[in-house]
Amino acid sequence: MTEYGGTPGHQPWHPQDPLYGDQDWGAHHQPGSDPYHQQQDQYHQQQTSPQQYPYAAGQDPYQQQAYGSDPYAGQGYATGQTPSAPEQYGAGHWDTGTGQQAAMPYGAQPPHPDPYGTQGADPYSTPEAYPPPQPPGQRRAEPEPGPEDWQAQVPEEERHPFFDGPADTDDDRPERDAPDGPEDDGAGDGATPGRRGRGRGGRGGKSTGAKKRKSRNGVACLFVAAVLVGGLGGVGYFGYQFYQGQFGPAPDYTGTGTKETAQIEIPVGAGGTEIGRRLLKAGVVKSVEAFVTAQEKNPKGRFIQDGIYVLNKEMSAAAAVEALLDPKSRNALSIPEGRRNAWVYEQIDQRLGLEAGTTAKAAKEKAGELGLPKWATGHKDVKDPLEGFLYPATYPAAKGGKPEDVLKKMVARANSEYAKYDMEAKARSLGLKGPWELLTVASLVQVEGKYKHDFDKVARVVYNRLEPDNTETVGRLEFDSTVNYLKGESTLDVGSVADLRKIKDPYNTYDIKGLTPGPVSNPGKEAIESAMNPAPGPWIYFVSINEEKTVFSETLKEHNKNVAEYEKEREKSGQ
Repeated sequence: MTEYGGTPGHQPWHPQDPLYGDQDWGAHHQPGSDPYHQQQDQYHQQQTSPQQYPYAAGQDPYQQQAYGSDPYAGQGYATGQTPSAPEQYGAGHWDTGTGQQAAMPYGAQPPHPDPYGTQGADPYSTPEAYPPPQPPGQRRAEPEPGPEDWQAQVPEEERHPFFDGPADTDDDRPERDAPDGPEDDGAGDGATPGRRGRGRGGRGGKSTGAKKRKSRNGVACLFVAAVLVGGLGGVGYFGYQFYQGQFGPAPDYTGTGTKETAQIEIPVGAGGTEIGRRLLKAGVVKSVEAFVTAQEKNPKGRFIQDGIYVLNKEMSAAAAVEALLDPKSRNALSIPEGRRNAWVYEQIDQRLGLEAGTTAKAAKEKAGELGLPKWATGHKDVKDPLEGFLYPATYPAAKGGKPEDVLKKMVARANSEYAKYDMEAKARSLGLKGPWELLTVASLVQVEGKYKHDFDKVARVVYNRLEPDNTETVGRLEFDSTVNYLKGESTLDVGSVADLRKIKDPYNTYDIKGLTPGPVSNPGKEAIESAMNPAPGPWIYFVSINEEKTVFSETLKEHNKNVAEYEKEREKSGQ
């Protein structure tokens, strides 16, 4: 095996080849000394014509290159196998140089056709071919670098085109166009060695082109600086605006506002943000944020109550908070626990500026349109179907409003509160017929139990008196509160028992057995929960001696002693 072309696919001989150099060129490459050289000559003589290949055999400078880049070397043939003639390509045999025909190795098919249509032609007959290497004796001597060309070997500093300015013209750099040495002999690319080797400015000192470039560099730097300063200024401006929007004081009015007023309704449970939105919508404050901030700064700001308020427009947030804390600004009706409907109707008339009795009439005529639940309708002998449904709370009631609108809000609030409990199931477990009777018990607990801490025991007294085997009252409740209800009074001295039993009214519990036809007051949350969860005990009677003392007993004898003590307390207090 030779050093060259010994393996399929060997690349063309290149000066970087390890065997590049003289290396006894004549000894190895004299015609006839290399059997592969002879084979190559034979091949080229058969494949080329004098017009395509004018060199004589053995003098072809392309021989080594052509042999090394044999297009058939990559076909998997054995070393040294070359086609003997073009007409033998289809015969499946190859000339090994010994005159013997050998079968094609591996049983492979004949060589693939030349895809570029160059079969039978000199691969270097076209100008695009890679130029062949020259023998050492025919190589052109490379010029030795002179002192002026030493600078050409220094890599040029990379510069950004932005700072170089426009491309230099011939007028800008006359020194560059002048040759620095003898002209090239034509072996190179046509450029002078000095032009290829000079750096910017050359060795002859600074040129006018360099000065102009320096001037352009300075202008470019000033331009960049101006852009940066302008950008920073813009960023600073918008940053300041953002800071003001995020962290600066919120927009706000000053003073107590104009003479023009607005009516604002604040619902139950509304927080500062919700109140601020309503005030902003009505034109009272300038921003929600300003109101929330003022409310947080005011020590009493968290005590703003629901209701309807009449406030001046364009008030400062701090002034709006103060106005909402002033009871005089509040147009709302607060219903205490245990009040009867008759009292509530009177208050609504006063708040709305209506004639006395207007609300009571509307309640009677429009009771079925106010939103009562089904279980609260259709009961016999009920004096007022809305009793027990004007839930104790605070409601908006400003002049000019309609009484039915206020009543609807009260009934809706009652429905909302009662829906929190499973009143139907609880009533059945307590021996009652349904939620309506449970609400009636709660109304009795509310007015009979003077103090809330006694509500659980008072509820137990109600249920014990309703028991059929109750021998003390024989199924009667005998509550003074029911007599006061039917009379429309509120007094402790209702008369003797004998006189009370003469009153014929379905609400007179001294005469009838069982519960009244309906509630006798509007109970609050505590009374309702006590009615659903009475304390266990055998009590039938009770009396409140004072605010801190309520005594309960099982027999009438014990009860009479407790009543005597109660009378002494009343004398001491001057009642």
